[in-house]
Amino acid sequence: MSLTGHCLPTVWKRFSSTAATTTIVTKAIPSKRHHHKPLPDSAFPQGYALTGLHCGVKKKPELLDLAVILSTSPRPTSAAACFTRNAFKAAPVIVSQEVLQRTGGRARAVVVNSGCANAVTGKQGMEDAWAMARETDSLFPNPPSTSETLIMSTGVIGQTLPIAKVLAGIRTQGVGKERTLGSTFEAWERAARAFMTTDTFPKLRARSFTINGKEYRMAGMDKGAGMIHPDMGPPAPASTGQLHATLLGCILTDAAISPRSLQSALNYAVDRSFNSISVDGDMSTNDTIIVLANGAATAADEAEIDEERDPVAYETFKQELTSFAADLAKLVVRDGEGATKFVTVTVEGAPTYEDAHRVASRISTSALVKTALFGEDANWGRILAATGSIPLSAPLDPTRVNVSFIPADGTAPLPLLVSGEPEKVDEVRAKEIISQEDLEIKVELGIGSESAQYWTCDFSYEYVRINGDYRT
Repeated sequence: MSLTGHCLPTVWKRFSSTAATTTIVTKAIPSKRHHHKPLPDSAFPQGYALTGLHCGVKKKPELLDLAVILSTSPRPTSAAACFTRNAFKAAPVIVSQEVLQRTGGRARAVVVNSGCANAVTGKQGMEDAWAMARETDSLFPNPPSTSETLIMSTGVIGQTLPIAKVLAGIRTQGVGKERTLGSTFEAWERAARAFMTTDTFPKLRARSFTINGKEYRMAGMDKGAGMIHPDMGPPAPASTGQLHATLLGCILTDAAISPRSLQSALNYAVDRSFNSISVDGDMSTNDTIIVLANGAATAADEAEIDEERDPVAYETFKQELTSFAADLAKLVVRDGEGATKFVTVTVEGAPTYEDAHRVASRISTSALVKTALFGEDANWGRILAATGSIPLSAPLDPTRVNVSFIPADGTAPLPLLVSGEPEKVDEVRAKEIISQEDLEIKVELGIGSESAQYWTCDFSYEYVRINGDYRT
């Protein structure tokens, strides 16, 4: 999809049989490309080879649509994943869950295609997902007898993959002149670009961290700009929960973590990162976050970090993973389709974390709140209406609720509601705050000590344009 519409004002015309034509000129959608910057090769974890290429799922040959990620570490690679709870789980989700169950949380490869979700594709979709896994397994010198490849797909729902093209693309990464697998920044960036659909920039980050005096590295990529309101959990049978859309992410580290502890850490991290973002309130059939830990920076005889054997080391890893996952998740919101605002919703003083999280989610998905943010209208009554619509584990006392806008530039917060009483709001100051690209909405419930955050964006005319003709 063309990106020019993201950077230029859009002109809309409203026609009426009894009135003159009204022309509405919207504000320009800011470019998001400054969020992607080159990284030194040394920033990335050891023991991985990646690439991105064009295999033919997407029509334009300049668009990458297939990523291959291999762990080359001699140690066993632990794998963990959280998947969509959508009842209509895509074939790659079902197959990846089965791979993890068969291997007890071990996997050495991830293969990703964009341009086709391979969701609601029946028996053919399952066969195609398994074929992608087997073809990727064959890239290893000693292919495993039980598949160790996890699969992710993103794109249009209800269409089958051009599987012959996908398999041919994977096959190019065997031994031969077409092989582009590597460990440089360029290789990581190619893989990140192959994840993209309506994204305007590749979402790639890396960091180092220390456990027990030893330095490790973590890097990851994700994609998503629309159909974003994930609700992911560990591998489980199909659920009959509500339908919500596509977010994919892959995090790689050269630390050694036991499979059970890696899954436990990821469950915690996802709840406080990817399960705390919303672009449009719709959950995908394909949402998947995968973590591989290959131990390439660990001595051969050194034991894997485990939450029971070394709880201090595990806690450090869990917090690093959570912080890193939050960084990746925020990039998705910043690149929300047609978004002009990045909004942090903070809810404090709740009886439980779950209460705070539900309220923050409701505010973040309110179409009335999101359109007011786009219009830069300090209509805080919509925030209260959303807050009061969520049943809590303890009764909400309206006389104890506070609401305020927190500017991103560090200047003084602007109280809107204090102890249930409306403040005389300086509308000029309120508009100044809302007109900034980043801002925070803070709600204090006053009935507990737990808090949670959500990250969301506004709704613009551009969001409607993108999704009104997504398939074309």
